[in-house]
Amino acid sequence: MTGNNQTPEAASENAGQVADAYRGNWVDRLAPSATRPYLRLARADRPIGTWLLLLPCWWGLMLAMVSDGRAGWHDLWIFAGCAIGAFLMRGAGCTWNDITDRHIDGSVARTASRPIPSGQVSVKAALIWLGAQALVAFGILLTFNPAAIALGVLSLLPVAVYPFAKRFTWWPQVFLGLAFNWGALLAWTAHTGRLEAPAVLLYLAGIAWTLFYDTIYAHQDAEDDALIGVKSTARLFGENSPRWLRWFLVAAVSIMAVAVILAVPDGRPLALLVALCGPWAMGWHLQWQMRQLKLDDTSRLLMLFRSNRDAGLLPVPFFAVALLL
Repeated sequence: MTGNNQTPEAASENAGQVADAYRGNWVDRLAPSATRPYLRLARADRPIGTWLLLLPCWWGLMLAMVSDGRAGWHDLWIFAGCAIGAFLMRGAGCTWNDITDRHIDGSVARTASRPIPSGQVSVKAALIWLGAQALVAFGILLTFNPAAIALGVLSLLPVAVYPFAKRFTWWPQVFLGLAFNWGALLAWTAHTGRLEAPAVLLYLAGIAWTLFYDTIYAHQDAEDDALIGVKSTARLFGENSPRWLRWFLVAAVSIMAVAVILAVPDGRPLALLVALCGPWAMGWHLQWQMRQLKLDDTSRLLMLFRSNRDAGLLPVPFFAVALLL
C-alpha cells in the first residue's frame, strides 16, 4: 500500500488528476496513460464545458427549423457535427486558455494540477495539440454552407481574446459568453443560410446565461484571484452576487422568449406556446439554482455550475415538439 492508503494501481491511475475533474471519469479509468495529459488539457475529463458550448448550437438549429418548418437529413448532420465540433473546439479553446494562463494557474489551488503548470505537458506540445484539434474542427465546419463557414472562422476572435480578459476587465465572463454562445449564430445560419434576428437574440440570451453560471463558477477562486490580481464578476459583485444573478436569470429567459416569439411563424399559436415553455422551464431551473446557492460552499458552487447542462438542455425538447406542431 502507498502512504495515502491507495494501491499502486490506484495511485498510478490517479497520477496527474486535475482537482476539479469528476472522480472515476473515463479519462482516468480508460484512456491510455500517454494520452491522459492531453485529454485533461482538452477538459475531456470535465464534460460540462462541452455541453455549455454545444447547447446554444442546438437552440439555434432547433429554433431555425421551427421558424421555416423545414427539417432534412443535413440538419441531422448539423446536429451531430455541432456536437463533435463543440468537443474539439472546447478542447482547443481550453488548451489555448491553459497556455496563456500557465503562470496564473500555478498560483491557484484548484488549477495548479492542470497539465501545463504541473509539468505534464510542455507549451510546445500543447500548441501542437491545439492545432490538431482546431484542424479537425475546421474540417467539420467545411461541410456547412459558406455563411456558416464564415461565422465559424470569425468565432476565433472571441476565443483568442477570452483568456486575456481577466487581466483588463472585471467582466471576463462577458468575453466567455461571446465565445461560448457563438454556436447559436452558426447553427441557425448552417440551417437557413443567413443570419437573422432570432439567432442574434438567442446569442444574447446565452451571454446572459453565461454571466449567470460563470459568476457562480468564479466564486470558487475568488480568494486566490484576489491574491494574484485576477479580475472576475465574482470579485466585482462579492456578497451582492445573488442580486446580479437574478438579473442575469431574468435577462436570459426574457431575451430567449423574444427570440422564440420572433422565430415562430404567425398562425401557429400552439407551436408558439410549446416553444415558449423552453425558456420558462430553463428559468425555473435557474431559480432552483438560486435557492441552492451558498457562496462560501465551493463543492456546492461546482455542483450548481455543472447543473447548467440540465438547465440549457430544457429548451431543446420543447423546440423539437414545436417543430412538429
